[in-house]
Amino acid sequence: MAQVLEDELPLPAGWTSRQVAGMDIYRNAYRARLVDALRDTYGRTARWVGEDAFRKAAAHHVISHPPKSWTLDDAGEGFTDTLAELFANDPEVAELGWLEWAMHRCFVAADAVPVDAAGFGDAAALFQEEDWANMRLTFLPGTGQITVKHDIGKLWRCLAAEGEAATDFTLPNPLHCVVWREGVKPVFMQVDEAEGLALAAMRDGGTYGEMCELLIAVLGEEQAITQAGAILGRWLHNGLIASLSK
Repeated sequence: MAQVLEDELPLPAGWTSRQVAGMDIYRNAYRARLVDALRDTYGRTARWVGEDAFRKAAAHHVISHPPKSWTLDDAGEGFTDTLAELFANDPEVAELGWLEWAMHRCFVAADAVPVDAAGFGDAAALFQEEDWANMRLTFLPGTGQITVKHDIGKLWRCLAAEGEAATDFTLPNPLHCVVWREGVKPVFMQVDEAEGLALAAMRDGGTYGEMCELLIAVLGEEQAITQAGAILGRWLHNGLIASLSK
């Protein structure tokens, strides 16, 4: 395996030129299959940058970051960083790549049944004020988020359609892109800074009270009170929440 992963590793003593050539063929075939796996995962990214540029980036990645896992599900680990490095002048590429990777990982995440509004109401029926302040949420396995400076939702839809996509997807203000799974289907949405920060805080183990304080700091008290309930309702409606505790 070391010979397959490393071109310059000294070959075993006594190898003939035929064996050396055979190892080169095997190594190239191994890398080509990994590049194909990345192409399957990052189909829209490949379309956006072009097939030739994508395959060169993928080859660079599999050579510099050979896989450490037994499954091809993990072949794209770290590829977003590689895209950020190689396409530094086109930062939307790494954001689009992150979205494809996040949706891929979400698809293979553990199964969980989300809490619906009725279930949440039953669980919180006897909450006192301090219980609400101390409430913590867990979210569906595979849920992820990132701050984006480009409208990758619009870019995603354009790349799924026939014809040429627009060229500039820069946002006037950054948004948070959130990925989760509905049943067996990975989905995503883009939310504003306040909701993105609130979700990040709760995903990191913060309490609902701490989330409300964060929203007050960002939006002001009056708007924060309204938005805190609206945000929680939206998470329930979209099926992001796996459980709650006080």
